[in-house]
Amino acid sequence: MWIADNWKDYEILDTSNGEKLERWGNYILVRPDPQVLWNTGHKNPAWKIKNGHYHRSKAGGGHWEFFNLPNTWSIDYELASTKLTFNLKPFTFKHTGVFPEQATNWDFSYKMIKNAGREIKLLNLFAYTGGATLAAAAAGASVTHVDASKGMVGWAKENMISSNLSNAPVRWLVDDCIKFVQREIRRGNTYDAIIMDPPSYGRGPKGEIWKIEDSIYDFIKLTTRLLSKDPLFFLINSYTTGLAPGVLTYMIKKSLEENLLPSANIEAMEIGLRVNKSEYILPCGASARCTW
Repeated sequence: MWIADNWKDYEILDTSNGEKLERWGNYILVRPDPQVLWNTGHKNPAWKIKNGHYHRSKAGGGHWEFFNLPNTWSIDYELASTKLTFNLKPFTFKHTGVFPEQATNWDFSYKMIKNAGREIKLLNLFAYTGGATLAAAAAGASVTHVDASKGMVGWAKENMISSNLSNAPVRWLVDDCIKFVQREIRRGNTYDAIIMDPPSYGRGPKGEIWKIEDSIYDFIKLTTRLLSKDPLFFLINSYTTGLAPGVLTYMIKKSLEENLLPSANIEAMEIGLRVNKSEYILPCGASARCTW
């Protein structure tokens, strides 16, 4: 398992009864997590001093309950030679604007780009609030950031400014990822590195429906056609339970074969977060990294 173990401003303090107790900088949040199937009691005192609690509804969705939590605040993540700053705020369906487990993939991307010894052109699809974009830009890549949500792209720009990366070469696009990739193929554009973090379900800016089980293989096959003649890496992350590491590996291998692309080294594993600096790890999805 790849573990996001380098955080100083974030940690999981405890898990119990379908929830995780988290520290985000100076604030404590309690949020639901479907992986927490155990009930071990609430021994950590932080359960009693929480600043925010997301209550899931049995009918679907849920709501936040706040206790002296500001509307916005920020946390930092340190890469090898730079610091990324993320602006946080609690919003719909328990999210805060950062998926902390993705830091393990930020570290990977940053190192790969830094060590490439050449200019790298990177495409970040389903780019959310820009964690992968910031890491790649900090390493020196020229980044195309694509997300269907105008609000998420705006949030990513704010994070870029807060991280002192305003002058980095980033192209910001609000677009449906499938349609964007199709257009890029027609234009003959290619990228040395591609990152994608598709949701299980989503809608494009014009109401396009995305269901990962129905679309992911064809989309991987389509997107790998954008790889340059000298590719650096292709990275895909998934939070969907059915897309285990072996499934991700299989789809990437088949896509490379069908597009007559060079064979690559593919590693796929679960990603996770350590609980309270212990030996306990909370699984948070799966990632596959394809390198040449």
